[in-house]
Amino acid sequence: MIPRYTPREFAALWSAERRYETWLRVELAACESMEEEGLVPEGTAAKIRAQAIALDPARIEAIEAETRHDVIAFLTHVEELAGEPARWLHRGMTSSDVLDTSLAILLRDATDLCLTRLDALVVAFRKRIEQHRGTPVIGRSHGIHAEPTTFGVTLAGHLAELGRCRARLVAARDEIAVGTLSGAVGTFAHLTPAFEARALGALALRAEPVPTQVVPRDRHAAYFSHLAVVAGAVERFAIQVRHWQRTEVLEAEEPFTVGQKGSSAMPHKRNPILSENLCGLARMVRAYASASLENTALWHERDISHSSAERMIAPDATTTLGFMLERAARLVDGLVVYPHRMRENLERTNGLWASEAVLLALVGKGLGRQEAYVLVQRNAMRAWRAEGTFLALLGADADIGARLTATELAACFDLEHALRHADALIDRALASVATRDERA
Repeated sequence: MIPRYTPREFAALWSAERRYETWLRVELAACESMEEEGLVPEGTAAKIRAQAIALDPARIEAIEAETRHDVIAFLTHVEELAGEPARWLHRGMTSSDVLDTSLAILLRDATDLCLTRLDALVVAFRKRIEQHRGTPVIGRSHGIHAEPTTFGVTLAGHLAELGRCRARLVAARDEIAVGTLSGAVGTFAHLTPAFEARALGALALRAEPVPTQVVPRDRHAAYFSHLAVVAGAVERFAIQVRHWQRTEVLEAEEPFTVGQKGSSAMPHKRNPILSENLCGLARMVRAYASASLENTALWHERDISHSSAERMIAPDATTTLGFMLERAARLVDGLVVYPHRMRENLERTNGLWASEAVLLALVGKGLGRQEAYVLVQRNAMRAWRAEGTFLALLGADADIGARLTATELAACFDLEHALRHADALIDRALASVATRDERA
C-alpha cells in the first residue's frame, strides 16, 4: 500500500493498530469459549476486557525484534498490560489460529469496503444509462465499425458485468469467512471442536472442516482471484474510455477540471489519465492473484512460505481494488459525453452499418446467402473507397434493384428499427443488478 492509492478506511483497516486489536479480539473470544468448558478460570476474559488495555504497536515490534516471533511478542505485551489473567490466553492454541482467524476477519471487512464502493459504481452507471438509453453510437468489433447500438446499451453491458462481479465478491466474502482454533497441526490435542465452534461463532466465522494447522490456501487463492476479475471489469470500461477519448473518435472523455494540466510540454493536452491509471492498477491486482495461487502448495501440515507474500497481498490487493472502484465511480459520474460526435462517427462510413440488413433482405427475396453476400460486399467496398454513399451505390446496382425496391432498400437503413430492442436490453441489465441497500 502506498498513500497515493489508499482510501482512508483501508488505511485504518490494515493498520498495525487494527491488526493487533483483531488478534486480541480472537484471543478473548477463544478465552471466553474456554471458560465455558472449564479450561481456564471463569471471568478471565472479562477481567482483561475491563482493563481496556491500549495496545502499543511500537512496543510489540520492539519485543519482536528480540523474540523474532510476532505472536509471542503480542502475547508478551498483552501480559505486560493485563497482568496475571493474560497468562490464560492462547491456551492450547498455535500462532496460525490467531493469524488465520484474524486474517479472515480483516478480509471479510475489506470485502465489505469494496462492496460499498462497487455499489456506488453501480449507481453511477445506472444514472448515465438512463441519460443515454437512446443515444445512437456505432458498435465496433476488432475496433472497426460494425452495427449501431446505443450508448446506454454499451454502458448496460458494463453494468451487467458489475452485477456478476458483485455476486463473486459476495461469494468470496463467504468463502474467506473461515477460521481455525485447533492448535498445533490442527488436531485439537488440547482443545475441542465444540470450543472452536463457539469461539468462531462469536466472531461470525465458520470453522475450517479440516485445518492443517492453517486454513488451506485454496480459499485465499479463490478470494484474490475474484478480486482480480473485478479489477478486470473496471479495466474493460477504462479501455473503452481511452478509445472514446482519442482525438479521432472523441465520443466521450474524462472530466477535465479548471486548473488541470495535461502535459508539461503541450498545453493543449487532455489525456485519459484516470483510465490509464485504472488499467495499470488492474495489472497489480492480477499479479496479487497469481501470487496467491502460488501459496496453495504448502509443506505437510504447514509452512510459512505463504506468510510473507500474504502480508503484502492482503492489504495491497484489497486496497488497490477499493481505490479502483472509487476512481471508476467518479469517472463514470463525471464522464463527458458527446452525442453529436457519436452521430458523426456513425455516419462516417456512408451507411455501411446497414450491410447485414441488406444482406438479409436479399435472402428474404429468395437469393442465396453467399450470392447476396457478394452483391452487398462489392458495393460496400466501393463505399469504403468513398465512391458514394452505400445506399446510393446499392440503388444503382441492377442486380440488387431487380430484387429490392427503393422503399425496401431504404427500410434497411432505418436506425430506429435497428435500435428497437435497446430499452429491453437495458432493462434486463438493470434488473440483474441490485446493491446491498436494495437487497436489504
